[in-house]
Amino acid sequence: MHILGLSCDCGQLQGRALNVGARTGTRLVCYCDDCQAFVRELGRADVLDSFGGTEIYQLSPAQLQFSQGQQQLRCLKLSEKGLLRWYAGCCNTPIGNTVSASMPLVGLIHSVIQEGQDKEALLGPVQGYVHGKFATAKPPAEKNSKGTPWRLLLRIVRRLLADKLSGRGKPHPLFDVAGKPVSEPRVLDK
Repeated sequence: MHILGLSCDCGQLQGRALNVGARTGTRLVCYCDDCQAFVRELGRADVLDSFGGTEIYQLSPAQLQFSQGQQQLRCLKLSEKGLLRWYAGCCNTPIGNTVSASMPLVGLIHSVIQEGQDKEALLGPVQGYVHGKFATAKPPAEKNSKGTPWRLLLRIVRRLLADKLSGRGKPHPLFDVAGKPVSEPRVLDK
């Protein structure tokens, strides 16, 4: 297992992801319009790949630690019922996505991974591409999934259940002990 260094672009927010690897997380690329809207709202379309995709590494909350700059954590929701999307307020670096404190999953966005680390060696290969119908350009056939491939979905659900049952959902660095986000979510108007 490996340790992945994390940092926002300006360096005020620092942290790490522990025990990362192909067996302890899921590396994927999401083309959904919500992921695209999130980074565009932050003025960070540079995070998207040439097809409008966002590379994400899904891990359990217990694997994620912040060592400095936690006061820079900000939260955004695209709608009242949408995902909690996290970023560094100091420089608008996208950090990740969560559903709730009780769902033991953080979708860590590649933009917060410190440069110079070999993601392929540390995290393994991309295991799937999701929501290709929202791509901004037609991705190659192997990257063009209309929804979430069933094998990838099964892998994610299996990990969620294992993390929930084992307690790896806690501590959660993005929620307090009462289950409230550490930063009040800003909800975008339609």
